[in-house]
Amino acid sequence: MTTLLAIDTSTEACSVALLYKGEKTHLFEIAQRTHTKRILPMVDDILTNSGIRIAQIDALVFGRGPGSFTGVRVAAGIAQGLALGTDIPAIGISNLTAMAQQAYEQNGSINVLSAIDARMNEVYFSHLMAEKVRLDSDEFIQWKEIIKEQVSSPEKVIQQLSACDKDWTTVGTGWSAYSQFALADLTLNSNITLPSAQYMLSIALPLYKQKQWISALEIEPVYLRNEVTWKKLPGRE
Repeated sequence: MTTLLAIDTSTEACSVALLYKGEKTHLFEIAQRTHTKRILPMVDDILTNSGIRIAQIDALVFGRGPGSFTGVRVAAGIAQGLALGTDIPAIGISNLTAMAQQAYEQNGSINVLSAIDARMNEVYFSHLMAEKVRLDSDEFIQWKEIIKEQVSSPEKVIQQLSACDKDWTTVGTGWSAYSQFALADLTLNSNITLPSAQYMLSIALPLYKQKQWISALEIEPVYLRNEVTWKKLPGRE
């Protein structure tokens, strides 16, 4: 039976989750500016309480971003250190998709708009649709990007959604951060505001079964904003 350990520090939330013997346990707390102090003790606590060692983990799951630059770097760095030390593979999960998975598990939502406040009058955003897939005898949810994850102004997000089916669930801090969304009748309509590692486990399990993992040396954070800045430079595409 697959054993997965997930960590996330991409936002003000700090979380750890474990899939062991088919059951999930998790720890979640708000830890602004203290992620580096809290994440490893939380990992120790969840492993100790479950009676297993890090070496027994089949794969390490981590929130790869987008999110705060510092928080995303912390998650990637801790994941790399743990994976290198135990020679186990890693699976990076989008923090935007993790919130969509939570909306599905809690409310049955299959059409999700996910947004995290990126500051500077921008949000990290994606539009996701759930699809059921079957692996062997098990059924899983797989998320299809209707609108690819990006960093955008509220105006650009609203423009992209103008032709979309409006039967959606909104998740994340982005919707309450800017008045433009309220004016466009786009507001938070769920209680999901921050990503949590426990929902990354559900996304990671089918990826692990399909051997869609990376080595510790391949772990990289996803910032999105850096990519946009690069594209805006003269001569870049």
